[in-house]
Amino acid sequence: MVKKNVANGIKSFFLDGPAGRLEALLNQGQPDATHAALVCHPHPLFGGTMHNKVVYHAMKTLSGFGFPVLRFNFRGAGLSDGEHDRGHGEQEDVRAALNWLDSAFHLPMIFCGFSFGAATGLRVACDDERVVGLISLGTPVGVQGRAYTYKYLPDCTRPKLFVSGSLDQYGPPESLKKVVEAAPEPKEMVIVEGGDHFFEGHLPEMQSAIHAWVSRMFAPGQQAEAS
Repeated sequence: MVKKNVANGIKSFFLDGPAGRLEALLNQGQPDATHAALVCHPHPLFGGTMHNKVVYHAMKTLSGFGFPVLRFNFRGAGLSDGEHDRGHGEQEDVRAALNWLDSAFHLPMIFCGFSFGAATGLRVACDDERVVGLISLGTPVGVQGRAYTYKYLPDCTRPKLFVSGSLDQYGPPESLKKVVEAAPEPKEMVIVEGGDHFFEGHLPEMQSAIHAWVSRMFAPGQQAEAS
């Protein structure tokens, strides 16, 4: 039976990162949680923070399973220390967040990133044996003349979900398809018809894709509606 489950409480705190403190929010989850999750935000130089709508709705879906879900601001974003490092130092921020989540809950982890958060975090999460599943939302392929490369994906054997809009201006479906084709199974690509890079007006479809994939791949004890 599918039921809605609201995670217990939200904790606001700072975790230790390699460039100083990282501002974070934790949806604390349920005592019988089967997994923990990390959600990473889009490009901070273009207004991206952990409060981004896509990040928030992804968190809501994952916390609906009873998972503890961690969000944080990359270095230089919000109240986090440090300065933007073009995705290099931010990879170490992701690693610090995964380490914190693992030490706090000792559960298998699911990584989820949106846009810059996906491109930055996937590289780290693919190499981390504690991460059992990867969700990439609005995967950027070409952004303002910069080509994001995913040369490491052919070696990434963990289950992977790619969700993008059919009108994504930073990762057109035909370009994303080439990225996904290079990745080994298990993998899935979901294209939200009519959705742009930010899934404007189509966030429920994005949530449904995450919910269905997590339910199928991990059969968590807590079952929730995408909300």
